[in-house]
Amino acid sequence: MCELLGMSANVPTDICFSFQGLIQRGGGTGPHKDGWGIVFYEGKGIREFRDPDPGVDSEVARLVQRYPIKSCYVISHIRQANMGPICLENTHPFTREVWGENWTFAHNGQLPHFDSLTLGKDVPIGTTDSEHAFCWLLQELRTTFDRSPDPQTLKAFLHPRCEQLRAMGVFNLLLSNGRFLLAYCSTKLQWITRRAPFGKAQLTDADVAIDFAGETTPNDVVTVVATEPLTNNERWHKMLPGEMVLFVDGEFWAGSGGK
Repeated sequence: MCELLGMSANVPTDICFSFQGLIQRGGGTGPHKDGWGIVFYEGKGIREFRDPDPGVDSEVARLVQRYPIKSCYVISHIRQANMGPICLENTHPFTREVWGENWTFAHNGQLPHFDSLTLGKDVPIGTTDSEHAFCWLLQELRTTFDRSPDPQTLKAFLHPRCEQLRAMGVFNLLLSNGRFLLAYCSTKLQWITRRAPFGKAQLTDADVAIDFAGETTPNDVVTVVATEPLTNNERWHKMLPGEMVLFVDGEFWAGSGGK
């Protein structure tokens, strides 16, 4: 399966440390060698990097690790292909414009009967079940709302639809429009919120440690969401199947479901 990584913060923050751990699983410490991608929000704009090559060997990934792009919202993905060939158009995350906003989506799992989902204006560029499901969710949003809903309304609307997709297979989700980070768990997702007093963290997949006290201010709040914990000396919160959580400016906004 693929792995997901997301970040929500109250101040522009770089994700170099977490990304360095994730990308090792892209063909190094893990089997997710069929491409990787990452999207950084900067205001209403995005910086997007995607590569169908293994992340552990990617020069583009090395650039992202070295260059501290600061953002309040980030979504990243490493792929272990199960539907659709290994190519750039099938590499997550996927982004579409809705109501003048960039909406970004990444998925971990399989939806065997995804072609039963009827699409509208948004159609896939590639051939993955993931992008098809993203386009279906956008169609559901467009037919119900005429403008971008507030985060709580959006969460209440998307939760039953994510449950519908989970009933079709495995559907772990990260979604953002640069104003929130939404995570839905089908099988595996975990999160951690870092705030003062900050401490040290050690990556599980690389011999790299950081003391966040020297990299932050006392007012910083940063939440990281990942398929599996990226550090081995911190307490991560494990989500339950069917649970959906929302983070705004690094803070836990609300939770629902879980069974």
